[in-house]
Parts: sequence; C-alpha cells; structure tokens
Amino acid sequence: MGIADRRQREKEQRRTEIIDAAESLFFSRSYEDVSMEDIAREVELNKATIYLYFKNKETLFATIVLRGIEILKEKYMECMEKQVPGIVKVALMGQAYYQFSHEYPDYLRMIHFYGSERFSKENPCTTEIGKGYGTCRLILRDAIQEGIDDGTIRADLDPFLTSMYLMISFMGILSMENKWKMVIEAEGFSYEQYTSEFFRFIIPAISSESHKMDVKDFESSGFFLTEPAEPEKKRKKS
Repeated sequence: MGIADRRQREKEQRRTEIIDAAESLFFSRSYEDVSMEDIAREVELNKATIYLYFKNKETLFATIVLRGIEILKEKYMECMEKQVPGIVKVALMGQAYYQFSHEYPDYLRMIHFYGSERFSKENPCTTEIGKGYGTCRLILRDAIQEGIDDGTIRADLDPFLTSMYLMISFMGILSMENKWKMVIEAEGFSYEQYTSEFFRFIIPAISSESHKMDVKDFESSGFFLTEPAEPEKKRKKS
C-alpha cells in the first residue's frame, strides 16, 4: 500500500471515529446539549481537527441521520425482494418501519428531529437525506404499483399519492407525542394495539374487490399482528 492510500485510509478511519463519537453523544443527549467541544473531547481530538472533517455540528448530525435512513432503506429493499403479492409487500414495509422504530429508536428520533425544518436547506446533507427518505417512499410506491398490476390493490388508487399517505401515516404514528399515547391508554388500549389496528384498517381500504385480504393472511410471509384490539376495561366488564 502506498503512502497516499495509507493516508486516505487513516483519514476515513478518523472521520468514522468522529461520527461514532458524535453518534454516541447525540443518542444520549438532545441536539442542543451536544457541542463540538463535547464531540472533540469524546473522540480525543482538538476541535480544529473536527472542523477539518465537518463544517459544523449540523452537518455532523445530518451525517448520522443518513446512517439511520440507509438502514431503513435496506429494510424496505428486503421487503421489495420478497416473492409475495404487492399488497403483502406494502404491509411488510409498514411493519419494517415499525421494527426500525424499536431496533433503532435513536436513529428514528434523529430522523424526525431533522425533518422539523429547523436545519438549513443549504446543508448538502439535507439533499442527501431527502433523496434517501425519498428512495424509501419510491420503493413503497413500486410495491403499490406491483399490487395494482397483480390485482391485489385497487386499480383506482394512484401509487404516488397512496405511498405519500402511507409514509406520512407511518411517520405520524411512530413519532406520536406521549400526550396522545396517554389518551389511547386512558381508553384501555396499548400503543402496540393502536399501531396494529392501523394495518387492520388500511389493508381492506386498499385491497381490490377480487382480492379482499385480511392481514392475518400475510402471516406466512413474515407479517405479524397482535390480536384484535379490545380495551382492557371492556374485557373487565365481560
């Protein structure tokens, strides 16, 4: 290996170390509570060195957001590659988003926080984040189109609009504020039941008349669902 190659490898390794250190801090604290000084201290470098790799804290934060989006994109692609009807792929992608929220809650929190429009649109990472999240939606759109083509999804639905409805719904459900979760729990439902009912609600809504399917029909494809939601207080009365 030549000197230039070795230096490039060392540079890439240091950049990764900086990202890993920043990720650890952003996972444990809010964006406002992390400074470039904190990151430099965590990775044991001086702040000036950090700025050689990242323009500012926002750029570093966005770089970590991209890591999370890449994981979500891979999960969507895995669903798309399954040999199942289009409508099943749609359900699996919704489930993948839900699983992502449980496996990588910190990435999800950072993704939603970055989408709060408090960050500069001039940040080059903003475009990359938009493309990455957009790719996830496009994969979902293609699954919807497959469902229309194979007859499992209604032909009168527009794939683009339907993918937007679903992605925004996924985001809203998984970024729900605690006050709304408390409302659900006050009625005797768990948050898990609430998310489960979304699929029970949306699948019949998009299914074609000739292929009316229940989400339980998807279990053989790896889709799981809790039992029909019944409030605890109602069960107690029976």
